[in-house]
Amino acid sequence: MQFKFTKNIQFTKLIKANGRLKEFNFRKLNDNKEGMFTVDVVDERDSRVFFNLQKTDNNWKLIKQPLPQWVLENESIYHELIEEELKNS
Repeated sequence: MQFKFTKNIQFTKLIKANGRLKEFNFRKLNDNKEGMFTVDVVDERDSRVFFNLQKTDNNWKLIKQPLPQWVLENESIYHELIEEELKNS
């Protein structure tokens, strides 16, 4: 019997968004072969904002859904942080 182990990747980074430092929690979903991360962050009203990033054309892109502008503005930062984490793991 063969076992296949996949490493879970989870990390948290502070990113300046909407004029404040916010804690973004990243988690890699291993069931998707091309790669997908789910991210959650707290907004100003202490509600969680959830969104997904998927690797397309060698870049981590937001999957389109209604999101606050301060989440959309940091898409390039998410890409850099994910690539850095994947390189170090």
